[in-house]
Amino acid sequence: MSAYAGTKLALLLEKSGLFTPEQVADLLDRQQASGRSITDVVVERGYIREDQFLQGLANALNVPFLRLGEAAIEGAVLERLSTKAVFQYNVIPVAVEDGALRVATHDPFMPGLIDALRMATGARIRLALSPSADIAKAATKFYGVGADTLERMIQDDRIELAPEDDLKKDLSDVDQEASVVKFVNQIIWEAYQDRATDIHLEPMETSLRIRYRIDGVLHQTPVPAHLKRFQASIISRIKVMSNMDIAEKRLPQDGRISLKIRGEDIDVRVSTMPTVYGESVSLRLLMRHSGLTGMDKLGLEPQDAATLKKLITKPYGILLVTGPTGSGKSTSLYAWLHTINSIDKRIITIEEPIEYEMAGINQIQVRSEIGLTFATGLRHILRQDPDVIMVGEIRDRETAEIAIRAALTGHLVFSTLHTNDAAGAVTRLIDMGIEPFLVASSVAGLIAQRLVRRLCTRCRREVEPDRAFLESVGFPLGRLDEGPIYEGVGCEECRNTGFIGRTGVYEIITVNERIRPLVVARASSAEIRNMALKQGLKPLRHDGWTKVLRGVTTIEEVLRVSEDNEDLAET
Repeated sequence: MSAYAGTKLALLLEKSGLFTPEQVADLLDRQQASGRSITDVVVERGYIREDQFLQGLANALNVPFLRLGEAAIEGAVLERLSTKAVFQYNVIPVAVEDGALRVATHDPFMPGLIDALRMATGARIRLALSPSADIAKAATKFYGVGADTLERMIQDDRIELAPEDDLKKDLSDVDQEASVVKFVNQIIWEAYQDRATDIHLEPMETSLRIRYRIDGVLHQTPVPAHLKRFQASIISRIKVMSNMDIAEKRLPQDGRISLKIRGEDIDVRVSTMPTVYGESVSLRLLMRHSGLTGMDKLGLEPQDAATLKKLITKPYGILLVTGPTGSGKSTSLYAWLHTINSIDKRIITIEEPIEYEMAGINQIQVRSEIGLTFATGLRHILRQDPDVIMVGEIRDRETAEIAIRAALTGHLVFSTLHTNDAAGAVTRLIDMGIEPFLVASSVAGLIAQRLVRRLCTRCRREVEPDRAFLESVGFPLGRLDEGPIYEGVGCEECRNTGFIGRTGVYEIITVNERIRPLVVARASSAEIRNMALKQGLKPLRHDGWTKVLRGVTTIEEVLRVSEDNEDLAET
């Protein structure tokens, strides 16, 4: 029998009805030995989920159990408890009831908690129980990311210095630097936890706005009210981390930060741009290893996957993937390379930047400042006996000419172009000055793609769409019996957006004997597209509608990423 049997905590655990006597004894022994909260010990042992435990404990204590995901807490209530106390004790004030302050905690047995809160607020304290993750998210939501760090800087009178003095002094103060470092780290950590791909720090006239790009959409993150006062110090810290010149504030700069978060290597591309109210900073987060994915994870329909597999296993030719920035082109290229990577193939890439590191593949980083451009690198790659070449992007005539020469001399070449649709890649190459007969002879396939957000399977709900609306956007009404249509509701799991993650929508054109004469004749992209449609091309929107009917995404998402220029070919 545990030495702590019969104590108040033991009686409460027994009263909750969630544990056997043996489990209660085990929990109490471990809690006393470690000095950690009983909630943390319960979660660590895996007997029950934290929310289930707290709900049972709340019933035993006769206090409310709250989920704070969608809670609306009045500003006057939040002001009753200092930011320091909120983050120090991992609590959040939720309401004032009969003169008492109701405070949510995940550890009601923390020694001295109620007394400390009573002294901090001057009010009677009533507890409520809430999961620790809920409290942390609510603290960030209502007080702002890094609010506790910022408050300590203000209390210690670490006010931002004038711009001319900032460069000389603010980073020489060890305490000041430590606080700024922690704040910047918190920004990046929050972005990582929220699956953000980009962080934007944007100086406004009276504030410093921070936005994260999550699943392709920008979301503003809450920040402390006085963050603007530390703008110069925060930006200077980021510039120091990325090896930029902190004294240069008049010109744009580019840099890079290498981080490790939870054992995962992350590259952060940093760009600064002078604006009216200070330097705007953008950080692109690249997960060097976890970002790699196979073709089965791209969201290709079975027929498209089979077509693409034939194209990427050809012995020679150019395969071009097109789409705007942020449409997943690089991810697709890496997936193709991952699929065909084998010991009998020599694969060389030239990229700017190298977003993911791949074992068994020779990857070259473009360095324009020393003359290593796409064209220069590609020219030398051809002397390295490659079987497959990946060029990050074809930007100019010289790169295009070398890539075509490589394809015509027995190499398989993967690359990207910025065009709106697959057929537009042909006219783009010709506009660069490439002879049409060379384009027709070398290009094997053209892929256009976009990324749509995936519905959160936890909170999505079936809807009955308006048939008039469906008809107005070109949705094929005859396919409605293929499956229900869903919309996103929003829950804690998906940050109340209704979406988690993204998947691709595609259109694939195989350049065959019916397409090549049109290319040689300098036909327009519309004519090439029309011929491809006659041969069975499924446009982007067609692929999008399929994913809508499979419950993967929404009609609005498909409309957001695709254009209304996909009429079926005349028969």
